[in-house]
Amino acid sequence: MKVDIGPVTRLEGHLSIHTTVENNVITNAKSVGEMFRGFEVLLRGRDPLDAQQITQRICGVCPYAHGIASSYAQENAYGLKVPPNGRILHNLIQGANHLYDYLLHFYQLCGLDFVDVTAILKYKGSDSDLVTLKDWVKAELASKSSFPAAPFLPRLSGRYISDDEINIGALKHYIESLEIQKKANKASAIFGGKFPHATAIFPGGCTQEPTMDYLASYRSLILEVRDFIHKKYIPDILAVAAAFPKYWSIGQSRGGFLSFGLMPLGPELDSKRLFASGVLSGKRMAQVDFDAIREDVKYSRYSSPSGLKVKDGELIPSVHKSNAYSWVKAPRYQGKVMEVGPTARILVDYLQNNNVQVRKLVDKFAGMAGIQADNLNSVLGRHLCRAITAVVVADFLLDEIERIDIGGLYMAQYDLPRSGEGFGATEASRGALLHYIRVENYKIEKYECVVPTTWNCSPMDDKDQSGALESALIGTRVANPEEQIESNRIVHSFDPCLGCAVH
Repeated sequence: MKVDIGPVTRLEGHLSIHTTVENNVITNAKSVGEMFRGFEVLLRGRDPLDAQQITQRICGVCPYAHGIASSYAQENAYGLKVPPNGRILHNLIQGANHLYDYLLHFYQLCGLDFVDVTAILKYKGSDSDLVTLKDWVKAELASKSSFPAAPFLPRLSGRYISDDEINIGALKHYIESLEIQKKANKASAIFGGKFPHATAIFPGGCTQEPTMDYLASYRSLILEVRDFIHKKYIPDILAVAAAFPKYWSIGQSRGGFLSFGLMPLGPELDSKRLFASGVLSGKRMAQVDFDAIREDVKYSRYSSPSGLKVKDGELIPSVHKSNAYSWVKAPRYQGKVMEVGPTARILVDYLQNNNVQVRKLVDKFAGMAGIQADNLNSVLGRHLCRAITAVVVADFLLDEIERIDIGGLYMAQYDLPRSGEGFGATEASRGALLHYIRVENYKIEKYECVVPTTWNCSPMDDKDQSGALESALIGTRVANPEEQIESNRIVHSFDPCLGCAVH
C-alpha cells in the first residue's frame, strides 16, 4: 500500500513523505523536497559583503545562523582577527535566536501531535486567552469546511494526552510561548538590528556598539525566557515523555551523528566551543574534516556531477531527471549517512566530556526517564536534547554579557582582499550548518551551503542509502496507514526546514 502523507504541515517549506506500508509497517519512505530556489546562483559575481545579508534570506526562522556562518566563512577568507567583543556579540545574537526557535518548534510546530486540543472544551475558568481558544476550537469543530482556518485542526486519528489538566496547561503555555518568543527575538534584535534578517552581523563582529543600557535590556529579556524554559517548557516535555514512553525507541535514524559546534568561547574560530564539534560513527568519535563531505545527486533533481566536495559544488537544475524525486541533495560524510541537529549536538558534546553542564543534564533527565544516552536517537530524544540545549544556552548568554568590555572594539577593521576562500561552520537550531565562499577579483566566484535539513531530509544517495529521516521512518508500525500520526511525530521531531534544504 503506497501512501503519500504530504504536504506535511507545521514545518517550514514544502515537504512530502511517500511511504509504502505492509501489514501496518512502513517498509519504504521517500523524503521529497518539492521546490527549487538556487541561492548559490544568486550570489555569484556579487560583492562578498552581500553574502551575510543575502544568505539570511534562505530562512526567516533561523536567519542569524546563516549570517553567522557566512561571517565565519568570510573571516577565514579574509584572514581577519576578530576582537573579543565582536565574537561575544555574534554569540548573543545567535544564542537568543536558538531559544526562540526551540520554543516555536515545541509549542507551535509539534506540541499538538501529543496535546489534545479538544480538552479546552472542558475549561470552566475565566482566563481570556483560554476562553478565546475554547470558542475558536468550538467553532472549528462545528464548521462544515474541509479546510478549517485554525492551526489546531483537523486532527489526525490517534491517542493524545488523556489528562485534561495537563492538556489545558500545555495549551495555556502554547499561547504564553508566543510572547516569550517575541522577547527572545527582541533580545537578538538589540544587537542584530532587527528580526528577522539582522543588519548588524558582519565578518569580524557586529556594527552595533554594546552599551550598558543595551546589555541590561538584553539580560532582562533572557532572564524571562530562561524562566519560561525551566518552569514550563521542560515540564511540558517531561509530561509528553511520561504519556508516550514508547517514543524513546521510535524514530531512530540509522547512521552517524555530525555537529560543527556552537558558539566559540574565544575570538578565534578554532577556540573551544560551548558545544563541541565532532563526528560520531558507531562508537568512534573523530574531528570534522570538511573535505570528507560530498553531495550525491543520483535521486536529486540536478544534473550536476555527483559526489562533489563542497568547494567544488555545482547547481544545475534538471526538472525531468529520470528516477529523481527531490530537490534536496544527499550530503554524506565519508560516504555515510549523518543525522544533524539537537541529538547530534548533545551526543557529540556528551561523549567528548566537553561541557560539564551538558553531561549533568543528560544524566539527570536520562535517570528520570529511565533511559540511556542511546535513547536520545528517537522522537523524544530530539525533543529532550532541544530542551537541554535551551537550558545551557540561556545560562551561557547570561554569563556571556558579563564578558563584554564596555568601550572596547566590537568590529574588526579590514580591507577586502582581492582573492581568498574559507569555510564557516556553526550550529543552526536544526543542526550542522556549513558555508563556503571563494572570492576572485573582489567578487564572489563560488558560494556553497550545506544546511541541516539537507542532511536530515536528503533522498537516497548514490549507494541507495536512505537519508536520516527516511531511515527513521522505515520500520515504524502505524495504527492508521492512511494518516500515520506516528510518521508525523517522527517528521516533526527533526524540525524540517525545506526552505533551507533546497536553498
